[in-house]
Amino acid sequence: MTVLLAVALTVLLSVTALLALARIYRGPSLLDRVVAADLLLATMLGAVGAEAAVNRHATTLPVLVVLSLLGFVGSVSLVRFAVREDA
Repeated sequence: MTVLLAVALTVLLSVTALLALARIYRGPSLLDRVVAADLLLATMLGAVGAEAAVNRHATTLPVLVVLSLLGFVGSVSLVRFAVREDA
């Protein structure tokens, strides 16, 4: 059961990452690409969090915090840049 769960999680995270990369590549606008990049970062956070939960260690917690802050600051700065370009 645990192996099946790990395989399903790996497949779901991989499909999510591939779809986000496709949206980054094809995105018709800058904001579509920003949302896709944020989704890709959230997928990476989920993968690192799942790995930490499976291996039962908390040493990756600082990595999760830094990735979360990076995603937040990156999204906010790109949206502010896009708003200035539209005005």
